[in-house]
Amino acid sequence: MSSLFTFLLVVQALIAAVMIGVILMQKSEGGGLGVGGSPAGLLSARGAADFMTRATTVLATLFVGLSIVLAALASVGGAGGSTIDTSLSKTAQQSSGAPASSLTGAAQNAPAQSAPASDDPLAAASAAASQKAVPAPTEAPAKK
Repeated sequence: MSSLFTFLLVVQALIAAVMIGVILMQKSEGGGLGVGGSPAGLLSARGAADFMTRATTVLATLFVGLSIVLAALASVGGAGGSTIDTSLSKTAQQSSGAPASSLTGAAQNAPAQSAPASDDPLAAASAAASQKAVPAPTEAPAKK
């Protein structure tokens, strides 16, 4: 199943690349990136415009169809063996000594006395700045 998904994903990438090329080669009303050619060439200007429009329509339809097929394959293939990895949450609970849900109301409301132990070099500066008392503004003498 995985090889089919990979194959269709590569085909979709190729279709997207070709579709980008076809769209950029088209002549737009504003000049755009269209390649000018002589009308005496293999295809007339009208015939080339019709071909490019049809090629864009076919490529866009293939791209959308493949997107739907790939989404269906991903949902069918991914639903069977998906599990949630809880190893990180167990490691975090063991390293802190207690699970995060066991905090009491008093511990949550207590002000922080010092910065928590961490690898953050700015944590100490942040804690020191939050503990500094901001002086109250002095009152100006009343004018009489």
